Parts: sequence; C-alpha cells; structure tokens
Amino acid sequence: MRIISIFFMAFGLSVSFAQNKQVIYGLDEVPQSLLLNPGTLVPQKSHFGIPFLSQVHFNGGASGVSTFEIFGNSNVDINTRIREKIFEMSDKDFFTATQQLQVIDFGWRSQKDIYFSGGMYQELDFITYFPRDLAILAWEGNRDYLGYEFDRGQLSATGDLLTVYHFGANKRISKKWTAGVRAKIYSSILSVKSTNNRGSFVTRLGDVNSPNIYEHLVQNADVKVQTSGIKSLENTTAGKVVSRAFLGGNLGVGVDLGATYEIDDRWRASASLLDLGAIFHSKDVEQYHATGDYTLDGIELIFPPLSEGEATLPYYDNLEDEIERELPVDTINSGYTQLRPLKVNASVKYSFGKYLGGVECDCLDKGGIQRIQAVGFQFYSILRPKGPQMAATLFYYHKLYKFLAAKATYTVDPYSYTNFGLGVAADIGKFNVYLAGDNIFHYGNIAKSKSVSLQFGLNIKIDPE
Repeated sequence: MRIISIFFMAFGLSVSFAQNKQVIYGLDEVPQSLLLNPGTLVPQKSHFGIPFLSQVHFNGGASGVSTFEIFGNSNVDINTRIREKIFEMSDKDFFTATQQLQVIDFGWRSQKDIYFSGGMYQELDFITYFPRDLAILAWEGNRDYLGYEFDRGQLSATGDLLTVYHFGANKRISKKWTAGVRAKIYSSILSVKSTNNRGSFVTRLGDVNSPNIYEHLVQNADVKVQTSGIKSLENTTAGKVVSRAFLGGNLGVGVDLGATYEIDDRWRASASLLDLGAIFHSKDVEQYHATGDYTLDGIELIFPPLSEGEATLPYYDNLEDEIERELPVDTINSGYTQLRPLKVNASVKYSFGKYLGGVECDCLDKGGIQRIQAVGFQFYSILRPKGPQMAATLFYYHKLYKFLAAKATYTVDPYSYTNFGLGVAADIGKFNVYLAGDNIFHYGNIAKSKSVSLQFGLNIKIDPE
C-alpha cells in the first residue's frame, strides 16, 4: 500500500505530460502550427516533414507536487514529506501524460489558393487524478478515522495509445478572414478508462458485546473499468499491435476547426477547436463492473497505519479477498463509445515595430502586413473527466531576421504560476527547423519543476517565389 502512494507521486512525476503547446501555437513559421489551428496563416507554398522528425513532442507536468519535493535533499524524513503532500493535495490534483510523434506530414498550395495538408501521427494520452482518500487510507490506516467515509469515487483515470490520420484544407477567404478544417480518423491501439466511479469505505463501532467490535462497510459501490486492446496483449505479437496503428484497431472519427481574423494591420485574433470526435470500441473489448454494498465484521483488529510495518499487510489482503468474494466483478464484452478530449485554443495578437523587410507590404499576399514584433494573449482548455483544465499565456514574438523568428511565453496553468517558455524557428535554405521548450528556468534541475516541455521538428519548406 505504501508503494501505491509513492507510485502516484513519484511515477506520475517522472513520466507526466500535458497537451498545451503554447509556444508553437500561432508561430506561423512552423508548418506544424496548422495542427493547432487549421485556420492559421500559412506563408509557405508547400512543406514536407522529415519522417519521424517533423514533430517530436514531450510536455510534462503534475499539478500538486514535484519530484524534488519528495526526493530532493532535505533534513526532513522522506516519509514525513510524503505524508505532508498526501494531505496537502486534493482529489482534483492530477498527473497527465501526452506524447506525440509525427510519422508523416505534408502540405501544398493549390491553384485555387487552398492549402491542403495531411499526415499521420502517433499519440499517447494518459491522465489520473490523485485519489486522496485512498492514499490516506493506505498510508495512515483507518484506526484514527472511525466514521470517516473514504471516497472510492476519487478513482478516475484514462489512458489511450492511438494513431491519427488527418487531412485538412486552409484558405484565406477574404482580406480579413482565414479559415480551415481538418478531418481525422483515429485508430486505437490500447485504451483504458475508469471514470464516474462512486462508493465509500467506512469503519464504525459495532456491537461492543461482539468479539468483533468494528464494522467495515463498503457502501453504494459502483466502479467500472473499460478496456480495449488490453485483454489479448499476452497472446498478441508485435506485428498485430503495429497493425492496429495502421487502421487495424478500434476506429473513430473527428474534426478540427479553426479561423484567423485580421482586425487591422496591427491586431489579429484566432481560435481553434480540436478533436471534436469519438472512438468506437468494438474489438478486443473487456469491461469490468462492480456494484453493491457489503459489511465486513470478520477481522477482529482495526487496520493500523502502514508505518507500523509490513506485518499489517495481511489485514489489507484479507479485506481485499473478502470484498472480492462478496462484491463480484462482472465482466462485459459489449462495445462502448469514447469521446476524445476536446481542446480549445484562442489568441489575440498586437504587432508593432518595423515592417518585415523594412517596407510596408502584404507579404506573399498570404499573411497580411507583417511587423517584426508582437505581443499577445493566448487561452487553452482541454476537457478532462473532472472538468476542463485551462491555461493562460502572455507572449512576445520577434522576427530577428528574415530566416529566424523567436517566441517567448509566460503561462499560468494548474501546474505553476512561473512557467516561462521559449521557441525558435529557422529557415536554412529549404530546411525548416524549430525547437521549443517550457519552464526553461528549471532545466538546470528538472526535478524542481512541476511542468517540463520539449518540442522539436525538421521540415522541408518551399516559400513562394
């Protein structure tokens, strides 16, 4: 049980990621900004991403604790630090994990001035909320919590490994408006989901004349775990897993929408709606569902805290075995539909300074009048099982040279109020390369950061003559 508590804080921190890409959003020099807003301004004539290198994305964060707070050098005992964090965190704190690898990416401008783009990328998306009550029960035991209802409904997690095939169109429909749409096909490789659970565990005083004076009650239990692609893993070869990535898994459909509005030669607004869609799980599906109530009074001693030693573990094992007998788990093989985590981006940008090239121009007639500096505000939201997670970003953009642009960001999100990011994009001949990072001031000691991001890519980009 102690290992469970450490797992949620230590393992969650070491691999935790998030989906916000505030440095790349609106950075039109990067072709992959189209994936964040299909209606962004597109200056190039065409692009082709170097396979497996056009976008490699890692972006990490934990909302309630950093690795350094648990494992860093300190005069405070590690058990004390873990206990303090367990009580400090809430069931709304979470660990997330998102990783993306772009396999193929391409785009070109047609004779009708429509920029078509498409490709394929692999994505891992995982989130688990911190089950505070269960962590307290595991760490402290229930001896000092008579009558307290430990909430089993705090168990909430989802995880998906999938590939996404996409194709979109972007067009400047007027001097002020640019709009875009992107269609997606999802091919799920593995999926697990357990949300909207409920129930409680409580220990109460029973009959004082009984040999067992304590009653342990499981009340209103309703716990469900949905999986696809998991059941057959033991008998599945690597080739079969790979085939799921190439439209051989559970399929789904989705759409991205986006637009940019040129208010005047200085002000610009944009917004996008990403992953409006669902995956329909029908293959290799297995759902587990436990419901009911149960009262246990067959264990004479109340459970002591884990800090008293491993000798206490049999009590927990006995309880688990008894509950499994009295609250059987139903296995269901029917399919289910899973909504994708909907994402929203929005921004407003004010440009100033000299014009690109030193003269006022409608550069390439594709991006409006371009000044070499800009400041702005961005908003991001992703819909999660316990509600939306949001972030607000202030940014500064500078076109350093015709071939080199940089963007600095300051972001406030559930992870911290001190997230400074930096991104650069360079066009070297026909090669486009970009690098973006988050929480850059923590790179000297990443363990102290609750959120760390890195994104880079390499493309071939052809500009209009």
